[in-house]
Amino acid sequence: MKSSLQPSTIPSKLADSIYQQLNMYALAATAAGVGMLALVKPAEGKIVYTPANVTLPPGQIYPLDLNHDGVADFNFYYGPDQCHGSQCAASLRVFPAAGNDVLGHHSALALRPGVTVGPRGRFSQQASYMARWFYSNNGGHPTSKFSFLWANGGKGVKNRYLGLKFQIKGKTHFGWARLTVWTTRFVSTLTGYAYENIANKPIITGKTKGPDEVGGVDQANGVAFSLPMPQPATLGLLAMGCPGLPVWRREEHPVANQ
Repeated sequence: MKSSLQPSTIPSKLADSIYQQLNMYALAATAAGVGMLALVKPAEGKIVYTPANVTLPPGQIYPLDLNHDGVADFNFYYGPDQCHGSQCAASLRVFPAAGNDVLGHHSALALRPGVTVGPRGRFSQQASYMARWFYSNNGGHPTSKFSFLWANGGKGVKNRYLGLKFQIKGKTHFGWARLTVWTTRFVSTLTGYAYENIANKPIITGKTKGPDEVGGVDQANGVAFSLPMPQPATLGLLAMGCPGLPVWRREEHPVANQ
């Protein structure tokens, strides 16, 4: 009886099968690890909001304490600047405390709701004009002139936002103050203010709670643009490997597939 000298092909097939399973397991494990990292959310901040209904007293300083620690972070002045005969000027200005800033370069911006106030903004440490009025009554012909964004050409503004940067225990925080300016009645009202309790985390004007959005601001006129925060890839889609990539891309970029 002759013994068979032909090698069996079963061990080779078994080895190939094991290697294939191991490779698939390694890919799935790697994807799972990436998925777990993607599912980890950054620390969520808390917006500390304070409602208000305060008419700024004419000719006096009004202190704004954003975080209620007993120290004024900003000071508002609303009243006459000077008068000479039949000519008078009055203004609304904001004065940052030492180390604090106001969003705007030459004057304070009058922001609309939904504008991001954060590290990329152009801030000023100087006292900033918000609105200014000039009145003249020479020869019985009264004239009025208005300047700066909060005066809005003499129309005034309702519920616009002042972008703020200030210090809490040596760390930078961002906030906003909401005001309405009535130029016809020479009245300014503070209607609320807020700040983000996580240092260096941007805040969105008008947001009093809830998740923030990614966006920006046109520094020239305070017009905002915003995009929703991207959602993290799910563990299941990443574990699918290559077949799951098209689905993942569709979830990350829904606009491009509409």
